[in-house]
Amino acid sequence: MSDHESSRYGEQIAEIYDELYSGFDPACIDLLAELAGPGPALELGIGTGRIALPLHARGVDVQGIDASPAMVARLAAKPGGGEIDVLMSSFARFSTDRRYRLVYIVFNTFFGLPDQDEQVRCFECVAEHLTADGCFLIEAFVPDLGRFTDLQAVRLIDLSAETIRVDVAKLDPVAQWIESRHLLLGPAGMRSYPVKLRYAWPSELDLMARLAHLRLRARWSSWTKDPFDEASTKHISVYERD
Repeated sequence: MSDHESSRYGEQIAEIYDELYSGFDPACIDLLAELAGPGPALELGIGTGRIALPLHARGVDVQGIDASPAMVARLAAKPGGGEIDVLMSSFARFSTDRRYRLVYIVFNTFFGLPDQDEQVRCFECVAEHLTADGCFLIEAFVPDLGRFTDLQAVRLIDLSAETIRVDVAKLDPVAQWIESRHLLLGPAGMRSYPVKLRYAWPSELDLMARLAHLRLRARWSSWTKDPFDEASTKHISVYERD
């Protein structure tokens, strides 16, 4: 997503983001705290603070970057949210005076950048802001093109007595885009939240890291450091300076 598209997505979904994505794996906070040490840590796409707030509660000095005022307002309204500094910016093109022991981006948010150039630029920008012993962590899905039929996919996410949630998506395998809509049907009618992702394979991310003079330190399939293999559906990748 461009700055405008990223902000628009956040502005639209902020009202229900915590309803849809309130949970997190406690092992995520454990691993981030382990890598961050005393900090500082920087979260790219901090949103409503789903990950940053529990990490901050663990004593880590956390800052954030986001392009959506509505999402950041939700963060600021939560207990402890006002203690976290947030830079309003694209996470591909940011500049701060600080250097970070850990920069991290979770929940496929890296794929919100619209093309390979911007994704490479993000790696470069992160590299400029790492301490000598710092690292960059990405959580992302492993692309599964097999779930698409005729370059389309429809998936039921939730079915309850009052609400139906469906995701519909189309695939562009040349540009590596997935354009989707989160559809919520309930008593208030139908609401639609558009998302456009530019996915990348783990090996492509490794090459982006090399262009930014970073190298892969570790890759796991879960926050508890389970091995990454051909059956893994997501990866936790950690990069460090060459």
